[in-house]
Amino acid sequence: MNIYEFPPIELLVNAAYWIVTWLSALLEPLAGTASAALAVVVLTIAVRCLLIPVGLSQVKAGITRKRLAPKIAELQARHKKNPELMQQKLMELYKEEKTSPIAGCLPVLAQMPVLMAVYGIFIQPTISGHTNELLSHSLLGIPLNTGFVRLLGAGDLTPVTLTVYAVIVVVIAVVAGLSRHLLTPAAPETNARQQSEATQNAPVTQNSVAGTPAVPDLSGVMKTLSFMPFITAVIALFVPLAAALYLMTTTSWTLCERIVLNRLLKADEIPDAAQKSSAG
Repeated sequence: MNIYEFPPIELLVNAAYWIVTWLSALLEPLAGTASAALAVVVLTIAVRCLLIPVGLSQVKAGITRKRLAPKIAELQARHKKNPELMQQKLMELYKEEKTSPIAGCLPVLAQMPVLMAVYGIFIQPTISGHTNELLSHSLLGIPLNTGFVRLLGAGDLTPVTLTVYAVIVVVIAVVAGLSRHLLTPAAPETNARQQSEATQNAPVTQNSVAGTPAVPDLSGVMKTLSFMPFITAVIALFVPLAAALYLMTTTSWTLCERIVLNRLLKADEIPDAAQKSSAG
């Protein structure tokens, strides 16, 4: 079954197609043949503006994790020989702070349907039973429905194509590097190890199974998420050019948005766990 025939996704694709087509016609006097490409960028920015509350929740969750890191490290060190009690104390801490160890992780998936829609409108030959007019649009002579890897396989690469994709990949990679440097909080190296060791050494008892739920160790997840922008640079080479433009725009927006929100919420004024640990 074609996933784009699934009613909710089909509705989303139809809406994205209508918006991009309308924007493309609106921008054509200004952008000419690049109007559809510019329409994708404008749509991306519009969607990210709507998702600012999601970004705000992510920043708040990051601030909470940063603020609680020393307390969590202290509980893990104090109760490392009693993992059941440690889990109980950690859950009590999260409940007291009205947060969760996974807070801020799920919102990052909020824009995935939009990427799927943008991808869909540049690979579907027909939309709502009509010929997909967007498939005839291009950027500097590069079809928006064709990806770098496909052009490479067909031997259709040109200096312009190489330049455009080089710009996209470099922008995403630079943004990724800046994001890891500026936005990834330092965390105590012992936290994940202590919790992992405590869990491995914990006796399997009735209380540990039916009692307080374990606090998930998200250190690996957070580390993986910090590498996502780099992975995005690779993905941009495989998807249609329109989707690659979306990825470049959304990753750049994310960096700027997080910097602004961090300053507005004064996230940088909270010492990270590593600084507190070294100070103590």
